[in-house]
Amino acid sequence: MKMKRRMLTAAAAALSLTLVVTGCGSSNNEGGNNAVNASAEASGGNAKAGGEVTKIVVGTGTEFPQICFIDENGKLTGFDVELVREIDERLAAYEFEFQTMEFSNLLLSLETKKIDFVAHEMEKNPEREQKYLFNKVPYAHWRNRIIVAKDNDSVQTLDDLAGKKAITSPTSAGNQILENYNKDHDKKIEIVYEGSAANDSINQIASGRVDATIGADFALALEDPQKKLKTVGEPLSEADILFIFRKDEPEAQKLADAIDGALTEIKSDGTLGKLSEEWLGSDFTADTVK
Repeated sequence: MKMKRRMLTAAAAALSLTLVVTGCGSSNNEGGNNAVNASAEASGGNAKAGGEVTKIVVGTGTEFPQICFIDENGKLTGFDVELVREIDERLAAYEFEFQTMEFSNLLLSLETKKIDFVAHEMEKNPEREQKYLFNKVPYAHWRNRIIVAKDNDSVQTLDDLAGKKAITSPTSAGNQILENYNKDHDKKIEIVYEGSAANDSINQIASGRVDATIGADFALALEDPQKKLKTVGEPLSEADILFIFRKDEPEAQKLADAIDGALTEIKSDGTLGKLSEEWLGSDFTADTVK
């Protein structure tokens, strides 16, 4: 895994400061995003062995505990971040750097080519498949459930939320579930969009300003360590978690295929399961959640 770092030469390191590689990679850091140039962290601060490399800008966030967040030392880390770094170590033809932004801006930034793929626990669903390319090897699997305040015993299903408020993020899978429900029912769920403050959804539900949200099975323990909320009812959906790329671009497909090759190795040697246990508290990388 560390082989390519040991193969570096001083000449390659110097070349990396000036080399501009065309292809799938992007270098646009505009648009008001909070940039975290993690290229040095992900690749040891040097060019990779083997000549030319393609720089890839990976979009992620900083507000998802244990997934993608800034730790007490100011470092971008978490399950998705460390997995991308592990993939980067195994792909000599690419060099990854992170671009951080609000979750709601990730897909737009992908479409406008400010980033090359998204790493933010993105689940595969039919609506997203129409617009974007997914890699084929999942790196996690989750189930979405209704989340309410700990003392709320009146909500078990989406029908119970009709006429009530549910908070979500505009481009999330939970938002898609709520919108799909409203399309099929006369009595709607009032959708409220969360603010940029950390734990905004948790605070609004716990305080009673809104009634519920939709979230992944593993996420609640990470985001709500004080256990103010709980999950209720049957799973509303379940899906594989993959990376998202631009559709109908040969270079994007080539990158996705290369990542699948690295993920297959990372799964088979046990690294993926260990990362999940380290960051998520359990192994959520199997095809079905136990």
